Amino acid sequence: MAVTVPLLLAVLAAFSVPDVLAHGGLANYTVGETWYRGYDPDLPAADQLGQPWMIQRQWASIDPIFSVDDKYMACNKPGVPPPSYIPIQAGENITAVYWYWLHPVGPMTAWLAYCPRDDCTEVDVNQAEWFKIWEAGLLEGPNLAEGIWYQKQFQHWDGSPDLWPVTIPKSLKPGLYMVRHEILSIHIENKPQFYPECAHLNITGTGTVLPPKEYLKKFPGAYDANDPSININVYATNTTNYTIPGGPIWDGFTIVDKYCLGC
Repeated sequence: MAVTVPLLLAVLAAFSVPDVLAHGGLANYTVGETWYRGYDPDLPAADQLGQPWMIQRQWASIDPIFSVDDKYMACNKPGVPPPSYIPIQAGENITAVYWYWLHPVGPMTAWLAYCPRDDCTEVDVNQAEWFKIWEAGLLEGPNLAEGIWYQKQFQHWDGSPDLWPVTIPKSLKPGLYMVRHEILSIHIENKPQFYPECAHLNITGTGTVLPPKEYLKKFPGAYDANDPSININVYATNTTNYTIPGGPIWDGFTIVDKYCLGC
């Protein structure tokens, strides 16, 4: 189901705020003025799974994932694939829409994974090779606990959506991809909370490149449980130094001739 953003906002205005804010997590996506409906764990799965408008992998609960070794770290639980894809051109923004987000402390990252053989529905998300295209963490001090994180900055408490725009690298090779948005909340001492969601994209454009192997990660496997950026007590430090886990961002400018992901 694809509708324009103004129409979406008009429809949502007809609902009370408690109804709109009944759940957390990545609820919708927008590309330009077009809105795409995601999975809603508060509605019956039978009314959503397999529907021609569904573009997001199923996430059945707002509960976080606590272990970096959890088999659902890639795309949340249970991760049932959708039948459809969001059309987007390389160089455009895809905006993740949250109608409610509570936590204020921790980094946010966005990832892509190329789907070989022009099909994302049959891809094992644990074997997919993910590369990070965006990240944001602590924006300003005075320290990790009291500073302003991007996770806090994108929150709205007036009933309007929390919007998270990410640009698809313009030089990226066209094809079918999975996009993975992850919020890592570290507000509880040594108890990280991971909130990943995934959708399917049909990326067009004139790009020709894919990232080299050093940018590719698997979930689980991308993170170390002992990483001090993950296993952390933000209240026990007065520093503003924080390294976002998962390695570097691929900016789309590394040219790899005849490189094949998943071959």
